[in-house]
Amino acid sequence: MAELTWIQKHFADLTPDELYAVIRLRNEVFVVEQNCVFQDADNKDQQCYHLLGYVGNELAAYARLVPPDVSYTGKTSIGRVITSPAHRREGAGKALMTKAITECNNIFGKFPIKIGAQLYLKKFYESFGFSQVGEEYDEDGIPHIHMIKER
Repeated sequence: MAELTWIQKHFADLTPDELYAVIRLRNEVFVVEQNCVFQDADNKDQQCYHLLGYVGNELAAYARLVPPDVSYTGKTSIGRVITSPAHRREGAGKALMTKAITECNNIFGKFPIKIGAQLYLKKFYESFGFSQVGEEYDEDGIPHIHMIKER
């Protein structure tokens, strides 16, 4: 795997080029690749920290770090977890989740982390200590489950 260079910033501190790279990658994966029409701009980004993993000048991995009580009461969240199609099967996803969990703890403290995970990634998230809570649900035509990593 190519070495990832990490940048973690609050939304207000992102440069226009960083924000554009994030929006572009989120659209490439969630809208085009997954053929999912949904409202990505959900008014949460402005309250969040954003974790960007670069290979050279290319955004290869990204996650949104959500403060407690924004998505889930009393819990932080990691969302919009994506790796660029050009950098899959290289370990970027594992590196991203490891870094995202660490950064959530550093920024927000030791809150439980709750995620809305695509069902097919259940085993991936379990490998980081997440456990399913509740039943499967449909989000924009894609099966999802809620998962929690307790502290």
